[in-house]
Parts: sequence; C-alpha cells; structure tokens
Amino acid sequence: MKLLPAIDLLDGKAVRLEEGRRDRVTVFHDQPWLLVDDFAAAGAERVHVVDLDGAFAGAPAQRELIARLVAASPIPVQVGGGIRDRAAVEAVFAAGAAYAVLGTAAVKAPAMVEDVCRAFPGRIVVAVDARDGVVAVEGWVESGGVTAVELGLRAAAWGAAALLYTDVARDGIHAGPNLAATAELARQVGIDVIASGGVSSLGDLAALRDAGIPAVVVGRALYDRRFTLAEAIAVARGAPC
Repeated sequence: MKLLPAIDLLDGKAVRLEEGRRDRVTVFHDQPWLLVDDFAAAGAERVHVVDLDGAFAGAPAQRELIARLVAASPIPVQVGGGIRDRAAVEAVFAAGAAYAVLGTAAVKAPAMVEDVCRAFPGRIVVAVDARDGVVAVEGWVESGGVTAVELGLRAAAWGAAALLYTDVARDGIHAGPNLAATAELARQVGIDVIASGGVSSLGDLAALRDAGIPAVVVGRALYDRRFTLAEAIAVARGAPC
C-alpha cells in the first residue's frame, strides 16, 4: 500500500480542518513548500495537495503557491481543490503536477470530467467525498444527490486513474477510517481506491493494508505526531505495527 502525506492549503499555510469545516482549522506550517523534502526523505512516493481556498471558492485560488510547492518536490504531486473545468486541469499539469483531483466537477460537469479522463489517461483522480454514503460537493457543504458507489462506477467507466474516497464525517478528527465503506467501494468499482480521512494510528493503516486498499492519504495524524511518516510507510509496506 502506498502512503501519501497530505498538505492542505488555506490562506497560504498548511492546515487541517475537522470534518471539512473552515471554522475548525489548525495551522501546522506557514511555509508548506518546505514539507515536501521531509516527506521524500522519509520514503513517500507521492504528495497529496489540496487547495482548500479553491475548494470553497469553486476555482483554484493558490496557483502560485502550488506551483512553488510542486517545483520544490522531488516526488510526484497530486493536486485538488476547486478544479472545475478543463482549463484548471491543464493549468495544474502545466505547473508540474503529476495528477489532478476532481470532485465537485464529477457530479456537476460529468461530461467534462469524462473528457479529461480520456485526454489525460492515468492522471485524473476522481474524489468521492461522502457523508453517510452520499457524495458531498462544493467544499463538502452540499449534497451531490448521488451515492459514493454510483459516482465511483461512473468514474471507472470514464477511465479515471483512481478514486480518492473520503468519509467526510471522519476527516481530521482521529475517528479511524471507514474501513467497511472503503473496502466495499473498492470491491464494486474495479479501479484503485485511495483511502482518506480518519487515520489515527498505525493499526488503522494495517487494517487498510490488510483489506487490500492500494493507497491511503494521511494528514492530521502525521502533523499531530501520532506516528512518524517513516513508521507509517513501513506499516503500509507490510511491517507489523
């Protein structure tokens, strides 16, 4: 299982939100581009970056900061947050990102997302952010009116490289991942599912690994020093916890 450390950007800083709520934010680093070298040195193979300002605004809001972060990274970076049209996808790739993550657009502009999946094979990740099994959009503040499985099946048919599945209710609060829902989604859609949200211990990582989940995003647990990135990567690769 691959482990992807997360950098969530808000007002130019690396932060973590609780349950996706902007009013429940903790700032962890005011120079987020400095984090990527540490991640690479610990053995990370990819970094997950989210433009939270863009997610709330509906359009990328931190292009310069993301370009600086990507340029500083010795490992591939996947970028999401506010990417709602093809021009935004192309801009992310022009900045050097290896993958673009689209969530709200997959619900509200499915034809466009299908188009970019086919135009950029192997580089589009569809975010499936769900609360009680129903997809949440617009920075997790609106219901998308579709289930996680339904959206996952659509994305698989479009040719998405992977799904990024987040149980919104567990994100940033150390509640543990929704293992059952993640595993069931992976079973039904037939493409890689990247787990996200709720990981709080090495045991959580071992459970995801043993369930056959191919990749996981970890954020707050790293910043809160519940374990080191090197320890997490070792467990993800098969070491006992």
